[in-house]
Amino acid sequence: MPKQYPSKHMIRRARSLRQESTPPEELLWLALRNGQIADLKFRRQHLIGPFIADFYCHSAKLVVELDGMSHEERMEHDFERTKYLQQQGLKVFRVTNQDVMEDLEAVVRGIAREAGVKWD
Repeated sequence: MPKQYPSKHMIRRARSLRQESTPPEELLWLALRNGQIADLKFRRQHLIGPFIADFYCHSAKLVVELDGMSHEERMEHDFERTKYLQQQGLKVFRVTNQDVMEDLEAVVRGIAREAGVKWD
């Protein structure tokens, strides 16, 4: 099967999402960027198949998804997205925007745990 490349529309959408990050996305990105968690490299708004992952760590095969208010109305879409990502051999760690804003340290510990590293 030939490799499918992302459409120009999806690439533009991912770039746009990076530029229009929400406060919880910005806060979590500050904690994840530059290998601050056990030298793990995360990408934000990363294309995986037909989806754009909020954060992705290739070495840990881990997708981190932030769920805000809009996700309550998109549960079926999120279920299909998670199913697809898991079929690609990826782990999906979901966290709410509220969790990021209220207890970033606990969120970072959870991400580290899911990535298979100990984090103090």
